[in-house]
Amino acid sequence: MFTLYEQIPKRSCEVAVKNYQLRAKYAARMPHAVSSSTTMARSSDERRASARLKHLAWNAVRTLTTPLLPDDYLDLVDPLRSPRYLRARVVDVHPETADAATVTLQPGLGWAGHVPGQFIRVGVDVDGVRLWRAYSVTSGPRDDGRITITVKSLSGGLVSSHLHESLRSGQIVHLEQASGEFVWTGGVEPTLYVTGGSGITPVMGMLRHRLAAEGERSDGERTHDIVVVHSAGHPEDVIFADELRGLHERGAITLVERHTRLEGRLEPAELDHLVPDWRDREVYACGPAGMLRMLREFAELNGVEDKLHTENFVVELAEPGEGGTATIVMGTTTREVAVSGETSILDAAEAADILVPSGCRMGICYGCVLPLRSGAVRDMRTGEVTSGTDGDGVMVQTCISSAAGDCTIGR
Repeated sequence: MFTLYEQIPKRSCEVAVKNYQLRAKYAARMPHAVSSSTTMARSSDERRASARLKHLAWNAVRTLTTPLLPDDYLDLVDPLRSPRYLRARVVDVHPETADAATVTLQPGLGWAGHVPGQFIRVGVDVDGVRLWRAYSVTSGPRDDGRITITVKSLSGGLVSSHLHESLRSGQIVHLEQASGEFVWTGGVEPTLYVTGGSGITPVMGMLRHRLAAEGERSDGERTHDIVVVHSAGHPEDVIFADELRGLHERGAITLVERHTRLEGRLEPAELDHLVPDWRDREVYACGPAGMLRMLREFAELNGVEDKLHTENFVVELAEPGEGGTATIVMGTTTREVAVSGETSILDAAEAADILVPSGCRMGICYGCVLPLRSGAVRDMRTGEVTSGTDGDGVMVQTCISSAAGDCTIGR
């Protein structure tokens, strides 16, 4: 029987297929909301002729530029036109709160678009090391092809701090295509969004697209029935506060704010009086792991778990194990690090200044996978222990795995 880790290559293919299906579903429902590059196709003869001409031209240029590749010169002239790497240019950095900012990006050649609610991995160079993190796309429909991400600065967060303190207009960042299944695909059903902290970011992307698509009826009646219940520490901590409150004031949404430092955290049972018909709505929830766990339990108790869609920004951990020593092999470099039972292998490696692949850091994007060459690791979410030996093909998500005794990981 295969473990989760052994199925990661298969899972990556499934994710790619799922993303294609989501984009196709969204394009079918919202044909005007998707860029022409993803919704229009030329005839097969036209495509073949164009590809042939490009191939001949590229070979001619390659001959002239040898030993370098044409891409190397193209990167210098216009890094957004590179056919090999997906990049974006920073257009603007706009503060939202004291510790959150929205970054406007102009994606380069090859950007396939996104479905509202999806995230992208962004790569930035910090002290000569390229680091990747995942952020939700928060922008609504735009004619200029630009997108936005909204980043909350985390204490000790290398990438979030860099984006807040050092990112400037005109700089180039690296991108990966959008991913994720926590999305709005064009439906018009009554909806409840329950969010906490930065969990509002994917929901804002959904709201902006949905409200733009549905519009207002000529008689002034709403064509959408949307309730947003959002938790933040204080009123000034609410990301997108002015926009959300403005939508509420004009009747586009019903907004319920909970300021947890003043009023205490939201308990799921409170939905019965805050949103009495919540059982009849599609419910999208994003926020702290504890909040999502309680919502799942409450939905199951009420028999509506099939209506609840969740997205975790932070991994909810099982009881920690004893940990161990991880030997990390990256190319010709081999290092040993002590990994406590409540620390991921990724965090332990980075704390020891070992550069390993990383991504969303919550077990979704599979950007951190490495082969397990010996020993065992423990899934920090479930407590499940998986072992492997060199050649078994067992892959490990280092962001949600801790050492279960001594192990060797890497390539």
